[in-house]
Amino acid sequence: MSSRRKFVKSTVVGGIGLTFLSTAKSYSQIIGSNDRINVAVMGTNSRGHALTKVFMAGDNVLITHICDVDSKVVDKTVTMAHETQGSKPKGEKDIRKVLETKDLDLLVIAAPDHWHAPAAIMALQAGKNVYVEKPCGQNAREGELIVEAQKKYGKVVQMGNQQRSGIFTAAALKDIAEGLIGNTYHAKCWYSNKRESIGHGKTAAIPAELDYELWQGPAPREDYRDNVIHYNWHWFKNWGTGEICNNGTHAIDVARWLLDVEYPTKVTSAGGRYHVDDDWEFPDTQTAAFEFGDKKSIAWECLSRNGMPIYDQMTGTLIQGTKGNMLVNTNGYRLYDKSGKQIKELLSDSTLDTADLVGVNKLSYNHATNTLNAIRKGEQLNSPIIEGHKSVLLCHLGNIAQQVGRTLQIDHTNGHIIDDDQASALWGREYAKGWEPVV
Repeated sequence: MSSRRKFVKSTVVGGIGLTFLSTAKSYSQIIGSNDRINVAVMGTNSRGHALTKVFMAGDNVLITHICDVDSKVVDKTVTMAHETQGSKPKGEKDIRKVLETKDLDLLVIAAPDHWHAPAAIMALQAGKNVYVEKPCGQNAREGELIVEAQKKYGKVVQMGNQQRSGIFTAAALKDIAEGLIGNTYHAKCWYSNKRESIGHGKTAAIPAELDYELWQGPAPREDYRDNVIHYNWHWFKNWGTGEICNNGTHAIDVARWLLDVEYPTKVTSAGGRYHVDDDWEFPDTQTAAFEFGDKKSIAWECLSRNGMPIYDQMTGTLIQGTKGNMLVNTNGYRLYDKSGKQIKELLSDSTLDTADLVGVNKLSYNHATNTLNAIRKGEQLNSPIIEGHKSVLLCHLGNIAQQVGRTLQIDHTNGHIIDDDQASALWGREYAKGWEPVV
């Protein structure tokens, strides 16, 4: 049974992680409560700072550790958490020391992409549950490794593609399953932004507050440059994964979920660095296409430096069917017949701004709630790591197709590249000595 059909069968719309958690301090955080979940957050400069707020608002949750390689970032988030929950988390720069804590229950990972899989695997080996932001790996092999580790250690691993925890997304899934737009066959996904040039970086002195050696962690060593940290690492292949994994993951995941497809049979990509001449190593303009064996396809369009909306939305997913179309974004969805006439609309009362990394929103709260309920009660995860991996793998394959400049033939049973040694060599990566993730 496919993942979508399993979901529809087991879910009543309105019951998918819909609790909107109170942000007030809770008496249930008193030390000694027998079902309290102790949480450490790794990487709190932007998204992790928001996730600290999100998980801190959970029922009977205590943030016990804030982990970041930048001492200023640690101090900022520790202070915020202390003021909010009344208990001061311990600040630490080395995640390995945090994971030595015996009563730690959950590690929330929002560090740069090259840390996601290694940190998650170390946490699982230490007996901790994991919430890992997308993408679940810096490369395709790392996604497989997290899936293997979750199976081996049996802990909860949720990926942070929060749209799976929206009430409107569940309703959209139900409408499609009931045939409101007929048989679905194609999805168009997009993301547009007005990102400025990052220029050409220069080798520079490492800031006193930053442990750059530890920031690099699993990645092969490079000299510190003045245009990489804290955000621009996204656009460098040694640490990041480009726009398709950064923001494309959300829309592509929704497309894959609503189309009810898993691994593709063919992947192509076109584009490049067209807008400005700077240090970006990934395309700022990209169109990636994914074909599936059951006559379904997904197309992803990246316009990182041209903020022209598509269907009046900066990001979204259009699902096409034999009877109509569904336009889905982060604040709801609309149904149209084949002539383009709107026949239904369901909007959320809260939007997720994908550019607002430090804000908090209902989708994030819902996703956190689902994670906590899975740990306490065995509730079904809205985005178990195997599903997160399948969606992120499409993004990695798009990057690989772009890099080698040709169509990839894919094994539809596992997503692996067929008969292309050059492309297959990009499946994994090299690691700094001693940092190789092993399950």
